[in-house]
Amino acid sequence: MTPYALTVDAGIRDLPGADHLLHRMAAELALPDGLFGCTHLVRGERPHVEVSLSLPSRPLPDTLRERLAGYGAVTPGLPDAWGRAVLYPGASALTGTMTVADLLAGSAIDRVTVLGTPEPPGPGTRMVTRDHVRPQWQRDELVLAATPALGGTLVPFEAPDPTPCCADH
Repeated sequence: MTPYALTVDAGIRDLPGADHLLHRMAAELALPDGLFGCTHLVRGERPHVEVSLSLPSRPLPDTLRERLAGYGAVTPGLPDAWGRAVLYPGASALTGTMTVADLLAGSAIDRVTVLGTPEPPGPGTRMVTRDHVRPQWQRDELVLAATPALGGTLVPFEAPDPTPCCADH
């Protein structure tokens, strides 16, 4: 995606916590326009979620690294190329129901895929965002995975409030 990135390891163990951290950073820091804030799953002896902040075409402000140190361990670069975007240009406008064409035109998302189908959705297909749109980087493109829903609509694959595994026992 970009060489202009910083990663923060705050010891977070789940995606909702990492999303919250990114939103907190956005509220507390003067983050530059055009910024991407992503989550990254880290496997191994200590599975956790790291967050990254990046700009596609220019360096991050020099002072940002120092300001991020209050949130956790800061390292240069991205932990991987497959970040899940939480903060990105146009994300805050992806609310309610809109067409795929409007979603693509109004945000940094490059394309939409529909699970189980080889073809992309038509531009007029309605997307019910559930106010929770989390695309992922795939080969330098920001791609939103969607699933079919009632009435010929689509919803983002990631639910805003998933049921925890084994919640019923």
